[in-house]
Amino acid sequence: MSILETKRLLRTFRIVPNRFLGQNFLVEPSIFPKLSDYASLGKADVVLDAGAGFGFLTRFLAGKCRMVVAVEKDPHVAAVLREQLKGLANVAVLEGDVLKVAVPDFNKVVSIPPYYLSSRLVTWLFDHGFECAVLIVQKEFAWRLVAGVGSDAYGWLTVFTCHSASVEFLDSVPKSMFYPPPEVDSVVVRLTPWETVPFEVKDEAFFRRMVRWLFTQRNKKLGNALVPFIKSTFRMADEEAGKLVYGLPFREKRARELSPEAFGELANAIVR
Repeated sequence: MSILETKRLLRTFRIVPNRFLGQNFLVEPSIFPKLSDYASLGKADVVLDAGAGFGFLTRFLAGKCRMVVAVEKDPHVAAVLREQLKGLANVAVLEGDVLKVAVPDFNKVVSIPPYYLSSRLVTWLFDHGFECAVLIVQKEFAWRLVAGVGSDAYGWLTVFTCHSASVEFLDSVPKSMFYPPPEVDSVVVRLTPWETVPFEVKDEAFFRRMVRWLFTQRNKKLGNALVPFIKSTFRMADEEAGKLVYGLPFREKRARELSPEAFGELANAIVR
């Protein structure tokens, strides 16, 4: 059982799980085949496992695909990971932050990322070509990916995700499947990039900066929230920025009231 092996490794290498690093190790191996099936893994696939921990999932994935890129940030855990996987020729172990290290090309993701990394990892993935990503994430986080306009969970991550990928909820993962158990339950989600995006944006980087900014002031009217953003972005004077904003659509709306498609329309109107 993975829980016995996890406890043994923690004890042997004197590792205390760090809750700030989200070190809750998945110890229920019965879910591994499901994750593989959800990703439709085949012998040609190169899979990213971000937050590989002690490598129980990594080892399983290695038997299903051409190569696994296992990334682990904690140097103590990474040392154990290398030792655990040293006999597997089709596994590359990288130590460091997956968002910063040089990750080889991959086409699929099967991962149990630490909770603190989830939003940044998903955003990072949207900038990398991939066929699908099967992730175990906190249930609350998963709802942020698909939240309805106006709901408390609706935010910049919802808008980014709507523009970039479809989201499917595939399975529940109770906290009892982890050691130590987290305070919340998790779910398995699959992200699949759109073949045709639901709405076009002229400048992806500008669109994302604008959406992030507006959700820092989600209850303010867009007209008021946009003036300082436009001044800063385009180095405009107050009057010039105000004149530009006056001609924009949705200026009387608030960020929490605006659909993802409307954010795209707004960004395109500014950068035209």
